[in-house]
Amino acid sequence: MLNLAWPWALTLVALPFVLQWRKPRGQSVDAPVLPVGHWLSGLPGVTRRGNAVPLWQKLLLLLLWVLFVTALARPQYVGEKTRMPVTGRDLMLVVDISPSMDEQDMVLQGRSINRLQAIKVVLDDFISRRKGDRLGLILFGTKPYVQAPLTFDLETVRTLMQEAGLGMAGRATAIGDAIGLATKRLRNRPQDQRVVVLLTDGANTAGEITPDKAAEIAAAAGVRIYTIGIGAESMVQRGLLGSRRVNPSRDLDKALLTRIAQQTGGQYFRARSLPELELIYQSIDQLEPIELEGKFYRPVTELYAWPAGLAVALWAMLFVYRRLGLMLAARRQQKEGEPDVG
Repeated sequence: MLNLAWPWALTLVALPFVLQWRKPRGQSVDAPVLPVGHWLSGLPGVTRRGNAVPLWQKLLLLLLWVLFVTALARPQYVGEKTRMPVTGRDLMLVVDISPSMDEQDMVLQGRSINRLQAIKVVLDDFISRRKGDRLGLILFGTKPYVQAPLTFDLETVRTLMQEAGLGMAGRATAIGDAIGLATKRLRNRPQDQRVVVLLTDGANTAGEITPDKAAEIAAAAGVRIYTIGIGAESMVQRGLLGSRRVNPSRDLDKALLTRIAQQTGGQYFRARSLPELELIYQSIDQLEPIELEGKFYRPVTELYAWPAGLAVALWAMLFVYRRLGLMLAARRQQKEGEPDVG
């Protein structure tokens, strides 16, 4: 269905005729068509005082005016009514990108990868399945920052997650501040739809607010927090004196992450490997959706560029035609004015 966003702009089509009607009789006119007002009189190379203008040029200039007015009215193509896929959740992903996430204790297809790479692999599929939810992304280290605000644009969230780099937010781990920022972003959203998925591999070592206090604020705001502790519990470390088995997750504060989840009505998960991490996100992916009244929208395609582009192209053709005509006329006058030698 064709529609005009500003239909009142079409009244400007009559402007040249109004100007012609108000012009005193016998007054000389610079504008060539009907005339089309002072706007067209300023077009370079279109007219000269006293020169007769061909009818086709007058009609062409009038067409240009109509096309520009049509573009100003913003013609649009409005599509069929479409239901928006809304499940009612606002889900904020909060991901630790401190340097400790560079520990290569995850395995993908037989090769070792670091923890952040494992998160990217799993989140890429998790995000793509969240159609209908608003997703946001907060990255944190010493300081948290919003990498992507809540949006239905899942592709952008996936891209920004893939572009996240280790140490971009500092070398410490401010879990409390990250929860506080996520709560601030979610507290104005509808009740019982606010979900945070917090993923870290360490303990709180920085920040202006403690994680327990941040969890208390989140619980009061109705924000459910699902915490995930990532990192293997055993790996072989090679050194100059041989190999030894170590626990790369010795700094993970399981008790803290468990308290945060329990206090906010969420759940704590432990991801020791990539398959475990995938199962955790599958569990979170199956959260009961909140039923909301369906919303509809009509896709709108702007068409103003077509009449505007056609008008510019016709104006350029007329401009070139008039310039060439003036150049040829000048050459003829120059030849006629040369003395006949011999």
